[in-house]
Amino acid sequence: MTDDTDPKDPIERTPGKGRTPVAREIEPDAPDEFGQTQVWWGDGKGKTTAALGMAIRAAGHGYRVHLLQFMKGGASSVEDVRGEYNAIAKIPGLSYENTGNYGWHRFVDGSDDDEHEAKAKGGLERAREIVDGAREVDLTAPLDLEADPEEGAHMLILDEILYAANRELIDPEDVLELVREKPEGLELVLTGGHERPAYVLEDADLVTNVRKEKHPIDAGQRARKGTEY
Repeated sequence: MTDDTDPKDPIERTPGKGRTPVAREIEPDAPDEFGQTQVWWGDGKGKTTAALGMAIRAAGHGYRVHLLQFMKGGASSVEDVRGEYNAIAKIPGLSYENTGNYGWHRFVDGSDDDEHEAKAKGGLERAREIVDGAREVDLTAPLDLEADPEEGAHMLILDEILYAANRELIDPEDVLELVREKPEGLELVLTGGHERPAYVLEDADLVTNVRKEKHPIDAGQRARKGTEY
């Protein structure tokens, strides 16, 4: 078959060659350039949302992705359902776990601080298991999209882990150790916290400060179904 493309055409030299993107069936695949550590922090809305967007994008390419959430065990202001969990259940290769305690740490909601700490430390141990599992597999190869995350993942999102560290539910040095000991091909995404996580910034490859300019919560708006949960 003759290739009629012009190698001097700048569009032809791009990965997409000017074609309009279309949806394709998801098949197991492996990333070529994963391995960075991302940090998403700040007082603005959108840190978890951004991480979920990357999770969907990576899973759509056939990569194995796992979301491990700290802190978000539920609260009186939201229903016992998360829209993202319903969606994740329908996407091959994308899974989640929630290690948060009910309520919000240091709020008067009937929750116990010791329980929050125990849950956060349990989440950290679970993160270590998944990182250790990623070390035992070839991350340059496709992974079983239905396998448990400790059997290998290309991307691991530790949602609100920075919040847990800022609130001293887990030791920031343990978070840094996790970053430094992860296998080379694992994309690690850390989110959460309004306070600058100085302890991990030097080791991170991407750092985004999500800043708030205006938020309806300041005017008394509660969490809305479909945007916050």
